[in-house]
Amino acid sequence: MDVSKTKSSFYRRLYVAWLIDSQAATSVPALVEATGMPRRTAQDTIAALADLDILCEFEQQEGARNHAGHYRIHDWGAIDKQWIIRNLRQVKEVLGYP
Repeated sequence: MDVSKTKSSFYRRLYVAWLIDSQAATSVPALVEATGMPRRTAQDTIAALADLDILCEFEQQEGARNHAGHYRIHDWGAIDKQWIIRNLRQVKEVLGYP
C-alpha cells in the first residue's frame, strides 16, 4: 500500500493521541514499546499533536523527579475520536503497527 507522508503523519498523530487517551501508552517509553517507533519520533509526534489542536499535556507525578509522569489528552479539538476508534485497524495497518 502506497501512502503519502502527509497521510501517514496524520494517522501517526491520531494513533498516538488515541494510545494516550485510552491509557494504553501514556509515556514516551510506553509509546515506543507499543508502536516500535523511535523515541525521537514518539517525542516529535506528541509535540505535533498541537498542530491538530489536540491538547496533550504532560502531568508530572507528584513527588517524583526526572520527568516521571504521564501524558493526558485534555481536548481533541476538531478531531472525532470516535472515527479513530471505528477505523483503528486501518490506521494501524497503514502505519505498519502491531
